[in-house]
Amino acid sequence: MERVLADSGFVVALANRSDQRHADVAPIYKQYAQILLPQMVLVEVAYLIGRDIGISTVVKFLKGLSASRFEVIEASDEDLDRTAQILEQYADSKVDFVDAVVMAIAERFNITKILTIDQRDFRLFRPSHCESFTLLP
Repeated sequence: MERVLADSGFVVALANRSDQRHADVAPIYKQYAQILLPQMVLVEVAYLIGRDIGISTVVKFLKGLSASRFEVIEASDEDLDRTAQILEQYADSKVDFVDAVVMAIAERFNITKILTIDQRDFRLFRPSHCESFTLLP
């Protein structure tokens, strides 16, 4: 089974049917039996959904997580060390913290596909385990 990681924008667009990117992300979500969702991404998703749509949508999303294709995973101490290295290495580009966590976890699991709407940071980064990430959609 191919592993993929989800970034915040992808999940927010999926959860919000009125999001302009919802139609782009919904079929991609259905392509994968399991999508790794870093807990730090989940925190950002809950904040963004709560701010933009409302807390009731956050509650609905959280209640549906166990039946979804998402598997929530934690960043390890090594992932956080690698995140710090990434942030330091790409300081001039102002890479986002959560994106750097996703990159570190992708390296740990040898994942090459990232589900993301905001592709800037992921295009800048050169992973240690592959030439570059495949970014979907």
